[in-house]
Amino acid sequence: MIAYLTSHIGGSYKKNGTRIPTQLSTENGLLDSLKKHWKYNSKVLIISADADDIEVNDSIMNIFAASFPMSGLSISQMYICDNRNNEKLVDNISIYDVLILAGGHVPTQNKFFEKIRLKERIKDFDGILIGISAGTMNSAEIVYAQPELEGESIDKEYERFLSGLGITKLMILPHYQDIKNDILDGQRLFEDITYSDSYGREFYALEDGSYFMIENKTTTLFGATYLIKDGNIKQICEKDKSICIT
Repeated sequence: MIAYLTSHIGGSYKKNGTRIPTQLSTENGLLDSLKKHWKYNSKVLIISADADDIEVNDSIMNIFAASFPMSGLSISQMYICDNRNNEKLVDNISIYDVLILAGGHVPTQNKFFEKIRLKERIKDFDGILIGISAGTMNSAEIVYAQPELEGESIDKEYERFLSGLGITKLMILPHYQDIKNDILDGQRLFEDITYSDSYGREFYALEDGSYFMIENKTTTLFGATYLIKDGNIKQICEKDKSICIT
């Protein structure tokens, strides 16, 4: 398996409230790297974040079905796995060349992954895996489900650490440039919540356009990224640069 754990891969933009397909992100060499490993006429399976949100799921699939060929990535089939078809699609996961773990609400997606036993099913998957946002977060062995919705940070029953797919040991936080100044439940999302949760742990905060690539057990980081550890933050990689993590 070759894994791309991303914050955002592009593929669309909004115009008058409607999402329009466009080329995938070329930042930090992402598209060029995908082209290098992409099989001609790949079979693609998207695993949804909210298995009940059929309208959003179909929209995601339709956007990618247009944006991938626009980007020079040919596809022969593309499906999205949700509650309409989950057992049928994941039972044959080995026939796909590409798996995409969609973005959305981390705990909701985590429960769906558990329901369809995705961790077990992908152990022998030998294609390209692309994590996007929540899909990237849920790829970790232990997932840090950073509070996102109102009430989550003060809910004593909200679980901030979940069991993930085990593709990486890294706990990754996407969209850092957009959420670094967010206020949630009257607290600063990072300074008051996430920094406190980082004691004894390491979180990797990705800006959009940055990503981790895992190939042959080697993890390489591309683009602007920050390490949050023991209540402190520091930038460890810059745009258009890369570092080997493991």
